[in-house]
Amino acid sequence: TGTISSLQRQMEIQESELRRIRFEKELLQKQIRERDIQLQVVCNKFCSLTEEQRQEEAVGMMEEQNHNFQQVVTEQESQLAEQNKLISELQGTISQLQAEVVSTRLNLLKEKQAQREIQSQVEALQHRELQSRVALDLISSKFERYRNKIIQATFSVEGSQDPQAELTDDEVLEATQRIINERMEFQQMLKNKGSK
Repeated sequence: TGTISSLQRQMEIQESELRRIRFEKELLQKQIRERDIQLQVVCNKFCSLTEEQRQEEAVGMMEEQNHNFQQVVTEQESQLAEQNKLISELQGTISQLQAEVVSTRLNLLKEKQAQREIQSQVEALQHRELQSRVALDLISSKFERYRNKIIQATFSVEGSQDPQAELTDDEVLEATQRIINERMEFQQMLKNKGSK
């Protein structure tokens, strides 16, 4: 945004300079027109003199006026050429600045689009994280209930003693395996005795 503002300020300065030069050009053209009018006045003045006077005065005045007018025209043509060159350069600079503004705006749009995509990905990841936490809490709750049932079933067997401290998962597994082994041995004994 700062770059765009800077470029726009430069464009405004260049356009102001362009307007100033165009104004000076119009002023020079106006001066040329005024010189033409003066020349016309002199010509009209000559027309009112006698033929001989006209010729004498015409030669002197025309030479002087021609010399002066030629100098003015040369100077003004030189100034016009310089101003036209400067106008062309300013227009080129303005075009370049406009292109830079467009390019900067395009880059800003791309950055905003990338930022929106990243924000969308972040929101999706946050949503997935929340879902994972909910699923983890659910699994943890189910596992804890299952573990408690195993402990209850393991230590509710006749002759078992209640645990004195909180059991580790390995201790629960070992106690469960012991009960399974005992029941399998008991079942084998019953088979051996012919009992159903």
